[in-house]
Amino acid sequence: PASVIGGPVAGQAADARAAIQALRDIYQGTLGHDYDHIRLADARAWLRETVEAGRCRPPTDPINPLGLLERLTEVEAFEQFLGRAYPGKTRFSIEGLDMLVPILDEIVGQAAEEGVPNILIGMAHRGRLNVLAHVLCKPYEEILAEFKDPLEGQEFWVREDLGWTGDVKYHKGARRALEGGDQVRVSVSMIANPSHLEYVNPVVEGMARAAISRVDAPGAPEIDVSACLPILIHGDAAFAGQGIVAETLNFSNVPGYHSGGSIHIIANNQIGFTAVQPDVGSMLYVSDLAKGFKIPIVHVNADDPEACIEAARIAYQYTARFERDFLIDLVGYRRHGHNEGDDPTFTQPVMYDAVAAHPTVRSLWAEELARREVVTPAQADALVQDRLAALQRIAEALEASEHIGDEPPVTPTPGAARRVRTAVPAETLREMGAALTAAPDGFQLNPRLARLLERRRKALQETDADAPPALDWGTAEALALASILADGVPIRLTGEDVQRGTFSQRHAVYFDARTGEPYTPLQALPQARAAFEIHNTPLTEGGIVGFEYGYSIHDPSRLVIWEAQYGDFVNGAQVIIDEYLTSGRAKWGHTPSLVMLLPHGYEGQGPDHSSARPERFLQATAETNLRIAYPTTAAQYFHLLRRQAALLGEDPLPLIVLAPKSLLRHPLSASRLTDLAEGAWQPVLDDPQAAKPEVQRLVICSGKVYVDLATSKHRTEDPFGRAVGLVRVEQLYVFPAARLSATLDSYPNLREVVWLQEEPENMGAWDYIRPRLTNLIAGRWPLRYIGRPRASSPAEGSAAWHAANQAKIVAAAFARPNE
Repeated sequence: PASVIGGPVAGQAADARAAIQALRDIYQGTLGHDYDHIRLADARAWLRETVEAGRCRPPTDPINPLGLLERLTEVEAFEQFLGRAYPGKTRFSIEGLDMLVPILDEIVGQAAEEGVPNILIGMAHRGRLNVLAHVLCKPYEEILAEFKDPLEGQEFWVREDLGWTGDVKYHKGARRALEGGDQVRVSVSMIANPSHLEYVNPVVEGMARAAISRVDAPGAPEIDVSACLPILIHGDAAFAGQGIVAETLNFSNVPGYHSGGSIHIIANNQIGFTAVQPDVGSMLYVSDLAKGFKIPIVHVNADDPEACIEAARIAYQYTARFERDFLIDLVGYRRHGHNEGDDPTFTQPVMYDAVAAHPTVRSLWAEELARREVVTPAQADALVQDRLAALQRIAEALEASEHIGDEPPVTPTPGAARRVRTAVPAETLREMGAALTAAPDGFQLNPRLARLLERRRKALQETDADAPPALDWGTAEALALASILADGVPIRLTGEDVQRGTFSQRHAVYFDARTGEPYTPLQALPQARAAFEIHNTPLTEGGIVGFEYGYSIHDPSRLVIWEAQYGDFVNGAQVIIDEYLTSGRAKWGHTPSLVMLLPHGYEGQGPDHSSARPERFLQATAETNLRIAYPTTAAQYFHLLRRQAALLGEDPLPLIVLAPKSLLRHPLSASRLTDLAEGAWQPVLDDPQAAKPEVQRLVICSGKVYVDLATSKHRTEDPFGRAVGLVRVEQLYVFPAARLSATLDSYPNLREVVWLQEEPENMGAWDYIRPRLTNLIAGRWPLRYIGRPRASSPAEGSAAWHAANQAKIVAAAFARPNE
């Protein structure tokens, strides 16, 4: 009997043989279901029941066969027209995976019916133009205009502070709103993506997390996973081969990074550039990576429209029900080469003999509908000709004088950074400090943490002007964050070990010494008017920085901060930095405001724990695209963070902070409460001890090396030390030319100017600073470099070697002329 087979098929089968055949039809046809690796028993049972009962399959869940034919006709005719009208132009066509568009239609439609207000799509360039045109309704006129070469007299949006950069057409994003009646409203957005194919993935996930987080009330953010649906469309070879895919999939159930479930679609044309399946990975299927993250997979033949629609329905319903990721492996082919100028017969001659003879999915579906007597072959052909004719009319109507290009990017408010006031009354800071250093009744603090909090309390109460400054870096940061929350600006702070701080300097979360229960003072702050969240992150940089970048651009009213464990670790995020952080504004009009805290400074810890590679950020500066600072006092850091928060609305820019390590508790970096209550951010710090008429050599430096110079015995014991002035450039970009010029002019008897750094000559700020200092000096004094010689590695591999070189640098700063 069929009952020995069990499951939904048993009730509809005459006997076991019929039940087995029904299962073969379900699992061995144009759909392949891959869910045995799912650990959640209820999820696995739901998948089996849904698949075997055919809940999402026509005719149980009907489709509009003629509407699907019309949609496939739009998809195919669009590609045909582009190929004929613009031969040789690169478009990375969708042909061979045409069903991607109806799959997206189905997912968007179901989400709209369920009331999901936001859908975010991330994809590379394969099929992007077609998705833009038909899923996001980007006007044909705009797409066709982008294929035309610019002509004299055409209008372009030009930003004098940016230049007109733009990007190639198949990378651009678009946006549309779908409305059905008065009840359904959904915003569908596609995020801009560079040619680094999968790096859009964490950006989309970060945007989705921002979309589902409510932060307009104190405490931790409230999460509403129904507020957004992320859809990520992957390439087959890229899914298997690019590590950023695994990094992003790893976020799917991590606290602070879970986005409520994403739908992944592999646009599987079975060829990655020119490489076929055995060359792209060691897995049986390119989708197998998802199994490690317990994501269900459905493999579907892109030539079977009904199977594709069923896959889309299962994907959406699973994601909505279980708030977990789902993967569709859409298996098709690529009709042309990697791009339309590439000849695939060089490397895949057998496959492309088959592709050349293979009918399109539109024609296959038209034949099926003719067999079902829904349409005639002539009617199906007429649909194609009508669509091609409509596209031809649009192309002919384009005039040379029409506007081409996107809307102009957001222009920052000129001078906003100079007008910001960041001081906070001392009494307010004391009140906040009292709240931040207290724990709930019955909460047992770690004894060492209790002593640290007691020191912070005493520092906040210190009123003796003659006492040494006592507010350390961690205290200043806590007060800055608290005051920003009191201003109504929500904060997200993430990074490896960020709750404690890599160097045990932060302690933003307390853990009960007996129970391990956490307590976050900034979430219980009485003065707070916005939410605070802090998350330790997975051990990754590329995915995390992409995620936080996406978070910051989706809601620029939030202060988003990422801290590297060591500044060098930002190396792992270089693609995100180059493609998004430093150039996203110029290419796509993004307005990122991500803060990156990168511990930097030479303390003898070797090549991988010394340099945050400031030269890379400085090399990428142009068009006012970043802020780069190297603060040396707790007060400077306080004002820097508050200034960044205050500028989120008027002048959003990424902020790169070369953060300290040894300075975190150094007496020279400590500040007074009055410095926070009455001061402001200073891009240049003059020498507080200089007798200016006596100074003959002005040493200009940045960051931690100043402390080595200021505490050197050469400065304190050698009489020539009075002839050497020490000036700190705290803001590297935007370069404070006016402030530094005025500082230079205030030394009447200078004989030389020195730029001193601890980084090698080909690293650090020297190559960036040299032309700027040369312009300021204007030949009045010689300009000299002191620092480590050019090197291929950022730092020495031994502490003793480091100490010897550091001592030489400091000694050279105070060496008498001609020594």
